[in-house]
Amino acid sequence: MSSPARWRARGSSSSGPLRSRSPCSSGQGARGPAYGSIVAGGDNACVLHYTANNAPLRDGDLLLIDAGCSLNDYYNGDITRTFPINGCFSGEQRALYELVLAAQEAAVAAVAPGQTAEGVHDTAVRVLVEGLLELGLLSGDADGIIERGAYRHLYMHRTGHWLGLDVHDVGAYRLGEHHVALEPGMVLTVEPGLYVSDRLPVPEGQPAIAERWKGIGIRIEDDVAVSEHGHEILTAAALKAPVALER
Repeated sequence: MSSPARWRARGSSSSGPLRSRSPCSSGQGARGPAYGSIVAGGDNACVLHYTANNAPLRDGDLLLIDAGCSLNDYYNGDITRTFPINGCFSGEQRALYELVLAAQEAAVAAVAPGQTAEGVHDTAVRVLVEGLLELGLLSGDADGIIERGAYRHLYMHRTGHWLGLDVHDVGAYRLGEHHVALEPGMVLTVEPGLYVSDRLPVPEGQPAIAERWKGIGIRIEDDVAVSEHGHEILTAAALKAPVALER
């Protein structure tokens, strides 16, 4: 896990998330896994917390790996990457992967002091919905789809969570009617995804899913620290550009 040396723990309280993790380098090692790894091929990647990790990998499928280490200073990493098993994306896989990547990059770019976790999530949802409309996997008006949640059969989770001494770290996301503003030193994950399967019913008014899209599960996750003037991606060394994942 990549980590700039300048990031240091600044303490926390019950009213806010733990602050950025203490410095480490790959040579310092780790205590072990931060959580049960998710290693899911094909349609299993559409199960958010699939941990059986025992299904054969099939040529032509994608492999989703969600894993992280717990460092010797007890801070945790949480990273997800999705790869083509045979080294080459199909047309449908690449289209969805590039859409998830665009949503993730837009959401990461939104991380800055004064922003909120809700704002980061909303940024990712907007990109995903507009892209799914272009691909024909959704139909209608983007604003209406977002308001009704008519995309949730394809993207059903939040875009991130606080990260620190626990993988899903302590701290409120909103206090009363107000969302908690991001501050320098906070760390959160940014992890949009798309999960195309028959597991959830298609909402009324949305198109049936063609077979060629089914069984594609994609998530891209980075650990992002809020800085004084924006953010820093602590997991930037883990490649995610499509060309870097193909051979």
